[in-house]
Amino acid sequence: MSKFVTVAKVGTIPEGQGATFPVGDRLVAVFNKGGTYYAIDDLCPHMGASLGAGQLDEDGAVICPWHDWRFGVCDGTWLDNPRLKIDAFALRIEGDEIQVEIPPKKATDSEG
Repeated sequence: MSKFVTVAKVGTIPEGQGATFPVGDRLVAVFNKGGTYYAIDDLCPHMGASLGAGQLDEDGAVICPWHDWRFGVCDGTWLDNPRLKIDAFALRIEGDEIQVEIPPKKATDSEG
């Protein structure tokens, strides 16, 4: 069964912005796009900038604050090369709480 964790209250993330939260052993960026919330991996795969600190453009993409890489907040697709994606996470609203599903732990080279 999936486990969700509350990260914020509805309305605390301003429209068109994001915020970063620890969820399990990961950092997750949660965005408010038109009153709908989305959750993706917080770390840009290019050089590790926080995507939660980026701004949303009119197309619903977060722009990395360091080098302007753009990722779709709906599914984590890198918009300049759709073959690359970062993780997107299930999110739900329970009452006035924004909840993100705790992602599975990533396997490391030393495991298995």
